[in-house]
Amino acid sequence: MDSFTLNKAAGAVLMVLLLTMGVGIVSDIIFHPTIPGKPGYEISLPPEGSVVASSADAVEEVEPIAIRLASASSSDGEKVAKKCAACHSFTPDGANKVGPGLWDLIDRKPGSHEGFAYSAAMTAFGDTNPAWTFEELDGFLTKPKEHVPKTSMGFAGLRKPKDRANLLAYLREQATDPVALPSQ
Repeated sequence: MDSFTLNKAAGAVLMVLLLTMGVGIVSDIIFHPTIPGKPGYEISLPPEGSVVASSADAVEEVEPIAIRLASASSSDGEKVAKKCAACHSFTPDGANKVGPGLWDLIDRKPGSHEGFAYSAAMTAFGDTNPAWTFEELDGFLTKPKEHVPKTSMGFAGLRKPKDRANLLAYLREQATDPVALPSQ
């Protein structure tokens, strides 16, 4: 190997090293790093012995169902009921699907629709509650598995109070003789 080839190889290596250093210097100029005075994040804790309310403990204030029903819309409730239509029917014949028929539901005893095999939890709930009231249905529709533990109903619930009121207004109309609205 002659000296000219050796010089070319050494020159290439030096050029790569200079180029790498140059790119590092230029990037430090363009993207100037900000180094914090104190490394890490500061975690502030409440004073010893103080009580802090967590977001899980915070309960949303919801108007009573009687007040919400006064301004509820059964046509909006019919739209909300489409979530229920896969498992329940709303017709006078009361046909059962995956869930019981919901015709004439309000003021009916829980777990008593003829021809439907209810879970033991819903039957026990029906033994202690004489009828589905607006208040009971509002609580049940919020979170069915919390209102009636171990129920076989696989619905997560309706979070919005207005949706529940609209659905109850619609369910009220799905009866031969609709129940009177609760007094405020």
